[in-house]
Amino acid sequence: MKKTLDILTIGDLCADVVLSGRDVVPEFGQKEKLVDDYIVEMGGSGSIFVCQAAKLGLRSAIIGKVGRDEFGDMILKTIEQSGASAQFIRRDRSEKTGVTFMLNKGHDRAMMTYSGTIDAVIPKDIPTAALRSTRHFHLSSFFLMKKIQTHLDKFVKKAKSFGATISMDTNWDPDEKWDHGIWKILPHVDIFMPNENELMNIARERRIEDAVGKIRKLVKVVVVKKGPAGADAYVLGKKFSASALKVKVADTVGAGDSFNAGFLYGFLKGGAISECLRIGCVCGSLNTRKPGGTKGQPGLKEMKKYLKRI
Repeated sequence: MKKTLDILTIGDLCADVVLSGRDVVPEFGQKEKLVDDYIVEMGGSGSIFVCQAAKLGLRSAIIGKVGRDEFGDMILKTIEQSGASAQFIRRDRSEKTGVTFMLNKGHDRAMMTYSGTIDAVIPKDIPTAALRSTRHFHLSSFFLMKKIQTHLDKFVKKAKSFGATISMDTNWDPDEKWDHGIWKILPHVDIFMPNENELMNIARERRIEDAVGKIRKLVKVVVVKKGPAGADAYVLGKKFSASALKVKVADTVGAGDSFNAGFLYGFLKGGAISECLRIGCVCGSLNTRKPGGTKGQPGLKEMKKYLKRI
């Protein structure tokens, strides 16, 4: 079958309400604090990821659900404006669109989430035709999407049987159990893309080197995101590194997801791992220039311009 998609992902579709300032820690006792700014943007790891992939020119689509509400309208508009396909997104009258409230200090943030449609995708929402038509299947927010968790290994195997490669970025586990069946999926993953803390928690190791060693027994390429320190990739017994760009940071929402899309752009274009890392770092860094998950994302031309500087 002809591959009509480069990238397919399952979306933890939600809105982000971001409160920014030097002191954004709330206090009970009916105390009121003033913040410096706020934004309301599309959130969700998968949705931010698919927007960056589309902006780089990859034929990209996302499977997910949103409510029939204003947040749902905003999410669909943002995805479609990026150039990604929303053909596999369904609107659900019985669910509110998920929302994450972020308290942003600039260099760090805290998050509180109402799941809503984030965890609304069930097996029947994932069309076999979509898995058959894609070159690459990306998994994100594994720990949040509980209704599909125990079925993902089946869909990953199916996508691989159709010739797709697989990547995975789990994001944080709110339960902090760091399992939920992930070890059944990892042997089928080609590229694993956590940050340092996620990797060590999943591997139950205190040192990055030990955590990478454990995961490398199952996954060919392990990519470790390190925020402003850039990223490393481990493949075939070798370690590759790339630095982040120096930019004025508005916030870090979606930086890791944009990195993932940049790395996979390089991978799907046949680039060397070192080049994939550099592209990922460009996309992740530029994402932080503007508040929210998508406004700072570069298009292909801008990415290539900045790639020369890194």
